[in-house]
Amino acid sequence: MDVALENRPETGRIGVVRKIRAYVALTKPRVIELLLVTTAPVMILAAQGIPNLWLVLGTLIGGSLSAGSANAFNCYIDRDIDRVMNRTQKRPLVTGELSDREALAFAWITGIASVLWLGFLVNWLAAALSLAAILFYVLVYTLVLKRRTPQNIIWGGAAGCMPVLIGWAAVTGSLSWTPVILFGIVFLWTPPHYWPLSMKYRADYQSVNVPMLAVVRGRTVVGLQVVLYAWATVACSLLLIPVAPMGVFYSVVAIASGAWFIVESHRLYNTAIRHGEVRPMRVFHSSITYLTLVFLAVGVDPLLPF
Repeated sequence: MDVALENRPETGRIGVVRKIRAYVALTKPRVIELLLVTTAPVMILAAQGIPNLWLVLGTLIGGSLSAGSANAFNCYIDRDIDRVMNRTQKRPLVTGELSDREALAFAWITGIASVLWLGFLVNWLAAALSLAAILFYVLVYTLVLKRRTPQNIIWGGAAGCMPVLIGWAAVTGSLSWTPVILFGIVFLWTPPHYWPLSMKYRADYQSVNVPMLAVVRGRTVVGLQVVLYAWATVACSLLLIPVAPMGVFYSVVAIASGAWFIVESHRLYNTAIRHGEVRPMRVFHSSITYLTLVFLAVGVDPLLPF
């Protein structure tokens, strides 16, 4: 019998608070936090000022439900490999804090709720984009790409770019080149953000035959890809300056933080070439800080007079 299954507690003995925490964990709240960081600033840019705060709140709640649903479906589908990998052994379907049926019901309910919430309280374009994000993450990334190709995180990452489109659509009711470029920033940023993580947990992914790039290629190749995508991400962020257009504040932040992100990426690659001790999590955390700074600048820049 699987050791993880033997150690699973009886779900009936779990208290209400612990059960609630398990449902929250199922949504991967740290992932949702990062998605929300990209949504609110885009709404400020779209409005060229502070948008209606009820609209912002409604969009953030709907977006959180959407992301939570997609993540819950992901946990349900990947529960077999989550029981094997060390990184995921505290997830509620592995520990037994939630049953498979509870997780699946929660995923469906939050997904339907997100679409209806955004449709009736924001607009139906935002709702359609939310539905597209859930379907893409679950059907395309989790079911088709993740276990079949090292390109999984490149194309699967498109689902994580949808919040910028949802935020823009919530304010304007339409889409334009500006949100497309913002989408591109997150799309190009996702591989150099996630590949360092997959380098750290290479043994985990290898144990469950998930072909992350770090599993099927050497760390020099992974390091080079991280560098190339970091450069592409920064270049895309600079495209926003003439298109939006953005002011001095955004320009300075995008250039300075982008230079730092590129330097950290090159450091990872150079260490891999020299066969030294690679510290991929340094790039992982740097990428999060970089994206946060860029999108904070997206939200602050329209509020400044220069």
